[in-house]
Amino acid sequence: MSGQQQDRSSSSQVFQPLGGDDPTTIAGYRLAAKLGAGGMGKVYLSYTPGGRPVAIKVIRPEFGEDPEFRRRFAQEVQSAQRVQGLFTAPVIDADTGGAQPWLATAYVPGPSLADAVVAHGALPVETVLLLIAGMAEALHVIHGAGIVHRDLKPSNVLLAADGPRVIDFGIAYAADATSLTGSGVTIGTPSFMAPEQAAGRRVTAATDIFALGQVAAYAATGTPAFGEGTSHGVLYRIVHEEPDLTAVPERLTELVTRCLAKDPEARPSITEVIGLCQSANAETVLRRPEDWLPGAVAADITVRTAAPAPVQTPPPPASLPSAAYSPTTPVAPATPPPGYGPPAPQPAPQQYPTPVRAQAHAYAYAPTQVPAHAQVYPGPSMHPAARQPKRAGKRGAVIALAAALVFGIGGGGTAYFLLKEEGQQTQGSGPSKGEQTDSGDRTADQKPDAKPAPKPDPKPAVYKGINLTAGYHLTLGDDDVRPQQGEDGGYELSYDTGGYLDAETQDGNLVLLDPGQEGSLAACRADTRFTKNLYLNKLSKGRQVCVTTGTGHMGLLTVQGFSAEGSPSTYMSLDVTVWRNAVGADSGS
Repeated sequence: MSGQQQDRSSSSQVFQPLGGDDPTTIAGYRLAAKLGAGGMGKVYLSYTPGGRPVAIKVIRPEFGEDPEFRRRFAQEVQSAQRVQGLFTAPVIDADTGGAQPWLATAYVPGPSLADAVVAHGALPVETVLLLIAGMAEALHVIHGAGIVHRDLKPSNVLLAADGPRVIDFGIAYAADATSLTGSGVTIGTPSFMAPEQAAGRRVTAATDIFALGQVAAYAATGTPAFGEGTSHGVLYRIVHEEPDLTAVPERLTELVTRCLAKDPEARPSITEVIGLCQSANAETVLRRPEDWLPGAVAADITVRTAAPAPVQTPPPPASLPSAAYSPTTPVAPATPPPGYGPPAPQPAPQQYPTPVRAQAHAYAYAPTQVPAHAQVYPGPSMHPAARQPKRAGKRGAVIALAAALVFGIGGGGTAYFLLKEEGQQTQGSGPSKGEQTDSGDRTADQKPDAKPAPKPDPKPAVYKGINLTAGYHLTLGDDDVRPQQGEDGGYELSYDTGGYLDAETQDGNLVLLDPGQEGSLAACRADTRFTKNLYLNKLSKGRQVCVTTGTGHMGLLTVQGFSAEGSPSTYMSLDVTVWRNAVGADSGS
């Protein structure tokens, strides 16, 4: 699925408006435009809360209905999130278990190699050498994550100002799992397949090297090395015939010829490919200038840099204030859409209402880094063997019911009720001047709203590199926070074997911070998107989770990684910051 690119000449054509069948939001991401479509689905432009543009790739519903596709797609997304190379577009968020799977990658403001060649013709030799060297570096980190791209072609290579970006690595593997690929849905381009791939034999990292040679020939000549035509004809030539390299510049002949060897064992390694690029270059070291692309191609980057911002229109008012409007009438500020801009103050009744998020879904860097061998599902209803996550007690509901009965019997008059467990006393009408309050220490001269001096914020305690194994828990109040066995029993934070983090203590909760949102004590106090449990397919490296315990402590978890597929145990690596007795210590609580 390409999609971050289109062969267009203006910004309005590059960024297509949303159609009637296009969604306006995906899991909290507000969509700004459509970038393209392919055999796998559609691609949209959106933004993180911090304003970073991202490309949202929504998989076709037909693929989402195939359980084997979902399984492989989840594995590939998990692996792709480990790929952090200079010449790749990183996967920053995904949902592989929802009704329609999707993933988000960093938006690259540049045309695809396919669009650039179609629009402007073959590229100069120096540009091709820098292109192939950058793609080889991308393959190095992709293969290092255990991924074979399988669909390396010109439409999956974006041309940015500082070098190429390889996208969509590993997605073709998931597509191979569904019967749709044999029923009229085309995944991949036959012109850029390797012989072993076309013949249905084992695919390895050398398969991507063959495709790299094909991309080099295409970039340098403007035509595929094995010609065009019907799929069957192209695939036959790839398997049985030699490529037509007569138009390939002499400086590129050795590079292309070695990459297009029929025998995978005869193809060069990544290191050898970069060495061949250096040998063909005029200098011993490849240096990437700012103008590494021809001027006409670079102009396309400028067009794509001017990405449209999401519409920030506030929601219409539910009802207008009864009083006539005047310049002095206070009006609540417009609340931005969810996930954009700073938190807005709560409006007064009968003013513009603040929209409520439909779901507590996190943005970006999300989420699916789950150990491949530990089958994790997005919710308890998806897995019959997973236990229903635990919930807090019913004390809050009982308190609310008691309050309703007292006020109902009293007819709205002054009522006192004492909540012994909570240590609070509520009064229907305020005390008269000089009357002693429940604190017993206010004098007649003190103002009724006087507050005690706020307690200072506690100092953070930091614990690096904690490997929290499934079935173990953490107690934030311990001097030495370390995993202890047990996942049930009112623990402050546990890694449940059902595949989720669990805040078990009474009044304990979790908050998944948005990507780019700075984790701090103030942020954890301010955010109220509470949940009692958080499934690991919502987490990825770098994501942060606020923890509030029923014992009065607050913590910040920073995900550093997950156990490898071959690991004998299932665990997640965390950096943990703890603020002890932080609940109620700030001036606002």
